[in-house]
Amino acid sequence: MKISNFEIEEMDIKLKTSYIGSNFIFYEEANSTNEELLRDSSIKKHGTVLFANSQVKGRGRLNREWISDKNNSLTFSILLTENITATNINIINLASSIAVAQSIENLYQLDISLKWPNDVLVATRKVSGILVESVSKGDTLERVVVGIGVNVNQPMFEGGFNVPPSSIRKEFGKVVSRERLLAEILNEFERILKKVKNNPEDVLNIWRSKCKMIGEKVKIVDGENETYGIFEDIDEKGFLLLQDMNGVKKIYNGDVSLR
Repeated sequence: MKISNFEIEEMDIKLKTSYIGSNFIFYEEANSTNEELLRDSSIKKHGTVLFANSQVKGRGRLNREWISDKNNSLTFSILLTENITATNINIINLASSIAVAQSIENLYQLDISLKWPNDVLVATRKVSGILVESVSKGDTLERVVVGIGVNVNQPMFEGGFNVPPSSIRKEFGKVVSRERLLAEILNEFERILKKVKNNPEDVLNIWRSKCKMIGEKVKIVDGENETYGIFEDIDEKGFLLLQDMNGVKKIYNGDVSLR
């Protein structure tokens, strides 16, 4: 079945997961794939993937607009309802960026780096962003939704951006298969998700190995506040540890850039 220029069968042939993406929902257009999975409580299956060929009101971190390009990007969300806790949700966030980075490296041999907390870069250029959101009942997380956007085949970008964008096409030098990349990301996501449950320290170490900012002088902007120091490490929950003249402080959110 062909919908727009996305071949679901081509993606399915490359999908090697046992549960991630086994329930695959395709929208030609959606306001936000995260929003759809968060609000529709009738969708319950762990590992459900909701994909939109066009996302018209996509959101990134800090409620920023995520601009997707119909037929040229990947915009999708993954529903998690099992083995989710308040203590591992940030590790899931880091694991998601690892899955995207590893997939791009596997298929296109590009030199990928990760920027805390969830940006995927080629050099200093952003090719993917992630937004993890949740629904709670009391102290219990009922559902976590991992939203992933990837710039795949955009030939150019217009406008001003906080981090300069790029696409796989621009970096790799040719148009690539969105279906194959989506399947690879889902395959890698299921693999890394097992580590979140069984060996979270391994996830943290993989993330550290792909982050080129650790040990560097950085600036962190959180709203109107700017903080400066050395990006010392991430802690056991994946939060940033910043060394300044007063010691080490834990950073829970903000935009990080090299000084």
